[in-house]
Amino acid sequence: MIYIVLALLILSNLILLYFLNKKKIKKKIFKSKLTQASVQDLHEVFQTVKISSNLKGPKKESIIKSFNISPENQIVGMTSEYESWIIATLSKISKNIFEFGTCSGKNTYLMALNSSDDSKIFSITLKSDQAEGIIKNTNDNNISYRNILNESIYEKFLFSGSEVEKKIEVIFANSMNLDESKYLNKFDLIFIDGGHTYSIVRNDSEKAFKMINSKGIILWHDYVPGKESAKDVVKYIHEISKNKKINHLKYTSLCFYKNYD
Repeated sequence: MIYIVLALLILSNLILLYFLNKKKIKKKIFKSKLTQASVQDLHEVFQTVKISSNLKGPKKESIIKSFNISPENQIVGMTSEYESWIIATLSKISKNIFEFGTCSGKNTYLMALNSSDDSKIFSITLKSDQAEGIIKNTNDNNISYRNILNESIYEKFLFSGSEVEKKIEVIFANSMNLDESKYLNKFDLIFIDGGHTYSIVRNDSEKAFKMINSKGIILWHDYVPGKESAKDVVKYIHEISKNKKINHLKYTSLCFYKNYD
């Protein structure tokens, strides 16, 4: 009997240790297959200014306009503050921007706030009744499919009624039905953060590769190996990275593709 009790104690301790160190364990098991890159590798606008021997600051080109979102909104799946800064900074040097997945409009708003007055931002999203019509393919992640429904609840956005809303065109449609031929070689920046099922990630990415211009950048959000809701994002990016140079940005869940060297 004492051996059973000891075995149960050991097992319970192992389970406790796992949950306490779950993130560290997952990082060791589910390692990134992509080359790790610094934000300075993404674009020269992120080069820093030396302030002292142990402190570097941002150049004026990467100082952005930003805002805080109240936790009361309970918005799911948002980018981190660091990730949002990266997107906003790239918007400062982009005239034409496309976003797959508007959600609350946080990043759309940041893009509009920081881009030039003559910039144009397109963002595609679903109304709740449109999301209910999404068909789940057999190889699509169940959690990712559920999240499509949870995130497609907005018809007004954080930028609604703002001065910069005039820059933004929201497309209420299923991105699977988006006619990308209207946007060939058009965009300086494309941000992919729509549905995270395999079929949608592949669809959005394949269209983005046609829509990006010769000097453009594509960003993907939620590259998190080991995270259940992101596994289709990871799966697709690992597949295309065999033929395209996709890098993982350090300290983020962002990946990027530059349509130039």
